[in-house]
Amino acid sequence: MSASIRRRKPMLIGLLIAGTALTTPALAQEAPAESDDNTIVVTATRRNATVQTAPINISAIGTDEIRSRNVGNLREMARLVPGISILDQGSRNNTPIIFRGLNATALSSFDGDTDGGGTVATYVGEVPFFVNLRVNQDMERVEFLLGPQGTLYGAGTLGGAIRYIPKRPQFDAVSGEARAEAYAFDSSDGISTDTGATVNLPLGEVLAFRGSIDYLNGKGFIDQPFAVQQVGVSNPNDTGNYAANMKRLKDVNTDDTISARAAIRFKPSDAFDANLTYYYQKSRTNGRQFSQARLSNFPVALGPYESALRVAEPNERESQLVALEAELDLGFAKLVSASSYGRTTEEGSRDQTDLLIGLEYSYELFPSFTAFTQETGKIQTWTQELRLVSQFDGPFGFIVGGYYNRKKTDELSNEYTPLYAEYLGGVRPDALEYSAPSNSNLRELAAYGELNYQITDAWQVTVGGRYYNYKRRSASATDLPLFETVFNGREPVDAIIYEYENTSQKDNGFLYKVNSSYKFSPDVMVYATASEGYRIGDSNGIVLCQNTGETQNVCGQASELEYKPDKTRNYEVGLKTQWFDRKLTLNIAGYWIEWSDPQVDSATQIGLAPITINGAGARSRGVELSFDAKMTPRFSLRGNFAHIDAELTDLSPRLIALIDPPGFKGRDENGDTLGGARFIDGQPGDRLPGSPQFQGSVFADYVMPVGSDWELGLSYGVYAQDEVLTRVGGRGGGLTLPGFDSHSASVSLRGKGWTFSVYAENLWNAYIETGVRGTPLFDQAVADEDGDPVYARTYGTFVAPPRRVGIKLVKSIP
Repeated sequence: MSASIRRRKPMLIGLLIAGTALTTPALAQEAPAESDDNTIVVTATRRNATVQTAPINISAIGTDEIRSRNVGNLREMARLVPGISILDQGSRNNTPIIFRGLNATALSSFDGDTDGGGTVATYVGEVPFFVNLRVNQDMERVEFLLGPQGTLYGAGTLGGAIRYIPKRPQFDAVSGEARAEAYAFDSSDGISTDTGATVNLPLGEVLAFRGSIDYLNGKGFIDQPFAVQQVGVSNPNDTGNYAANMKRLKDVNTDDTISARAAIRFKPSDAFDANLTYYYQKSRTNGRQFSQARLSNFPVALGPYESALRVAEPNERESQLVALEAELDLGFAKLVSASSYGRTTEEGSRDQTDLLIGLEYSYELFPSFTAFTQETGKIQTWTQELRLVSQFDGPFGFIVGGYYNRKKTDELSNEYTPLYAEYLGGVRPDALEYSAPSNSNLRELAAYGELNYQITDAWQVTVGGRYYNYKRRSASATDLPLFETVFNGREPVDAIIYEYENTSQKDNGFLYKVNSSYKFSPDVMVYATASEGYRIGDSNGIVLCQNTGETQNVCGQASELEYKPDKTRNYEVGLKTQWFDRKLTLNIAGYWIEWSDPQVDSATQIGLAPITINGAGARSRGVELSFDAKMTPRFSLRGNFAHIDAELTDLSPRLIALIDPPGFKGRDENGDTLGGARFIDGQPGDRLPGSPQFQGSVFADYVMPVGSDWELGLSYGVYAQDEVLTRVGGRGGGLTLPGFDSHSASVSLRGKGWTFSVYAENLWNAYIETGVRGTPLFDQAVADEDGDPVYARTYGTFVAPPRRVGIKLVKSIP
């Protein structure tokens, strides 16, 4: 491991960030950004409420906070909210989201994740749609709801929900904004730019348009100095003859993203309001945000921002969403409809050499062996949600809703091994070694609702329920075209034959929620909630093994073909307070979550194909604290703190795949390789991976006038967390990621519609590891036919950006 890696002990800060919001049952109607007491107003519980007036746990980050903290995406925003871990894997990978420690999946299994880990729902406006949306483009606020929300929202969740709330078109005046930013990373050769504009146009008294567009040209900071000159020809392990075999790829983890939104609002009367919105986001990158400075068997020491991968790994992801949201005032209640069609397509390539040499089926014998993938995927979703929210006077209130979701997924993964067929003495013109198509079709229905009763002016009780019903059909196939062509004489020599394995799964059930709160005064309230969360199951997209011989290297046992739903039971007590004429806001919440049949990633016994299985049981307990203190009219402090204790509660058989070096398979007493992987069990008390036990942040802000029309703002912040396990209990050779602290600072000048700021992120240039691929057990070498070493390069860590320094200019009109 390179000596240049720097680690810092974390500062565990018992504080909570501004914007912790706790709301009442509510309708998602338009709300002002701030209330009279300068507190963010949210609609997460379907009625307007200030952040301090409701009996559930929700945090909200508004426009001002997004701007002042220089937040551009969900990864950066997570540090402002207690109890949330979002793994920074760069723009190539989607963003795994972990609420309150609810994750039992090894972090290395999140490579290629398409749904953020699956325990948290993301909403764009009123419709569920998973996308790592850029939040600097005309966003009103982002809301974080901790705990299951199935009695208020169509999409059921285990751990909570995230809502992106964009600004709606306005009827009062023409307005707009232009923004421009430039920044540079340490360890990068380029200057990144981020530019955008927003326009709001009234088109009459009842019609308005609002549109925005942003373009991020983000430079990378990861180099690949050992990429091969020519795949299948160059020897990727002959570092002594570098010029003939290798080349350096510079700054591969680029982030080239265009994001746009266009919205038409029609409001012919106070009783009816409709919004038709189109969202678009397209991201391109040339490689992953991945460092292999920890490799010890590789013959050349790598720097902290260098990867030894052999080929470029470009990826392109495009997301589109059309949403129609309408609400009708019926007098006694409001009827809300939310309809949507969403589509995400993805195409990318990966270095697949390590997986294949790890199978030890002779790929490693070819001295010039390099393999890569070509992968495509398409996800289409159709949703319809209707709900009725009461608004009559009296102690009773209700919410009732229905939800329909249809989701189609199509994926294809191809592996190519150039010139390997020729090495074996055969011919395969396309070099296609493995091909695996899969598709699934999900239909989901739900009915949900809540009934609340105000027993006294201070005491309220809410009960809720959700009925769900789903059915999923899946089909998958695998083919080994090169093997069949070279060894079995398949003709024609470029043939591909799929024999699909069809599976289906269905389930239905009922979830409940009970909540009560009591206000001791307008500024002090205690609440308690018991609720259930749920996540559907699925097929693993693999075929049933017909034999277990060495010639069939990718298949599943009967127990590995699918996994079943999992469920959480959540208990929470919270206290929300304001003191000293509301100059100090102090909130605290404690929770206990029981998690049954947790879905976790594993691997097939034959071929080590990635699959999901069900564990036995887990539990998460914790405390979350937040404060916002206005020390003087000019100086304020904000912060958050969370303690998370998440662990297995029951024995979970075959939870963790294990290799026994030398080589990548289990071995018998004679040292010979076994036919499949070896697995070890998860034990009661094993800590869950992905979340620190302690995390916190604190921000100090000072504002002072400069002349009559301008003000100067100074800000300093720090986020800290302790170590994170990458595998359950640290078993199976799993790496423990060190804790860290990351500092930020900014100076801004505002006035006359202008904002100019200079900022620094990761101010002290800490080296921060945020995820992992493989384990240290993969850090080894096997031999080719000449007895020369073949270096495995699976193992490495995802890293957060080094120090970033930038300037930003925003002009608002009028």
